[in-house]
Parts: sequence; structure tokens; C-alpha cells
Amino acid sequence: MKNILVRYKSFWPETSYFILRFSTGLMMCYYHGWSKILGDSDRWARLGNGLTQWIGLDILNVPLGFMAAFSESIGALLLAVGFMTRPTSFLLAFTMLVATIKNITGVGMEKAELSLLFLILSCVIFMRGSGKYSLDQLFFKLK
Repeated sequence: MKNILVRYKSFWPETSYFILRFSTGLMMCYYHGWSKILGDSDRWARLGNGLTQWIGLDILNVPLGFMAAFSESIGALLLAVGFMTRPTSFLLAFTMLVATIKNITGVGMEKAELSLLFLILSCVIFMRGSGKYSLDQLFFKLK
């Protein structure tokens, strides 16, 4: 009986975390990232412009825009399946931090809500790691 209770107690937290990680990755990729990664260098330059305005290096527009598009698409898919979870969630959190600051300073808190939500989710995933139901767990046997 005790063994069943232990399994039951560990099933729900791991399952709910898997749902959170999986849905965060899929929604980010589908609604925000896929069209950006398939875009051309002009779109990446516009994406990268949000960060290069602050640091003053306009030559980095395209590489930084590509990194943002990569984190919101391929990185989000890796997050969904739980592969390289911490690096991809860190990259996504940084991208969402830049987007949140840009939205707050540009149009106000009303437009920053979604990017702030994805920032918080990415930070939670970064702190928690991949979880039990992930490719990281399967390949690397993380605890």
C-alpha cells in the first residue's frame, strides 16, 4: 500500500510539470517562433533591432534576430520534448526578457503581458530542469 501511495504522489507533480513544459514549448513555437525562423534576414534584422538599440552595435541585428527566432522555434521544440532543457530555457528567457522590456518601454504593460508570462514560464523551467518525462532524463539519467 505504501508503494502505491509513493507512486501516486510522484505521478501528479511530474505529469503536471511535463504538461507545463510541453505546452509552453509548443505554444511558443507554433504561435511565435515558426514564422520567425522561416523568415528572411530582413525579418531577423528587425527582431535583433530590439537589443542592438540598447547596446549600440547595429551590425549584430541579423545574428541576434536569428538567435531570437531560433530560441522561439527550435529551442521551444527542444523545450517541449525536454532535450537540453536548461540551455534552451535560458535562451528563451533572455529572449522574452528583451521582448518584455521592449514592450513595456514601447507600448506599456498591456502589450507586455504575454512576453512576461513566457519569461516567467521559461525561468520556472530553467530552475526546475527537464523533469522525469523528458529526453534529458532518458539520455543523461539526470536526477
